[in-house]
Amino acid sequence: MTRQIVLDTETTGLEPAEGHKIIEIGCVEIVNRRLTKNSYHQYLNPDREIDAAAIEVHGITLVQLSDKPRFCDVAKDFLEFVKGAELIIHNAPFDVGFLNHELSLMSRDGAPVRIEAHCGIIDTLKLARSMHPGQKNDLDSLCRCYSVDNSNRLLHGALLDAEILADVYLSMTRAQAGFIEDASSPAARTNAATVSTGVKRVAADRPSLTVIGPTTEELAAHQAWLDEIDKKSGGKCVWKRVAIES
Repeated sequence: MTRQIVLDTETTGLEPAEGHKIIEIGCVEIVNRRLTKNSYHQYLNPDREIDAAAIEVHGITLVQLSDKPRFCDVAKDFLEFVKGAELIIHNAPFDVGFLNHELSLMSRDGAPVRIEAHCGIIDTLKLARSMHPGQKNDLDSLCRCYSVDNSNRLLHGALLDAEILADVYLSMTRAQAGFIEDASSPAARTNAATVSTGVKRVAADRPSLTVIGPTTEELAAHQAWLDEIDKKSGGKCVWKRVAIES
């Protein structure tokens, strides 16, 4: 089973090194390239002011978060939800940096705690740049590129953006799905059974196949065609040379 978690966060600002914190986490689950109904969504009290520029992006104010839990209160449940999964994040260094900062604030012995110790990471921004070099690869642009409906995205929101990114990611990687099929899927088991039990062998006493050779006129027309190619290419007709050598 391949389990992936599409994740997004909203924050009080841009730099965790300046004391900015996570105020919203949104996650949706993908299992074997299919969205499940399993999700994780949590608003968080950052215990600090939210930059005005950040509020313009997500519309979340400190008043709205006054009764919400702190990250340390939900960290155990959050890590349990994502543990062992592959995290799919757009511009992963940003969200991963904030998650690692929040986890480090909880560390009692000073040892760094990193989300990468619990999950793999796929950065869809990096993936999109490799697929569409020189183009805009923000989430809205990718929605237009892959015809993903983002009409409800008037403001950024962690859960909504995770849901949209999930659709974008599945569309971006659809071509890969045909090459990599989970061995536990019903389709894979059916294919395996066909290979192991459905081989049909031709009977040894079957009648000989009828071979129809070219007529004299067809041979002459083919030779004339090769001569014309040889003339126009200055004696470089590969097929004529092969015919002579054979």
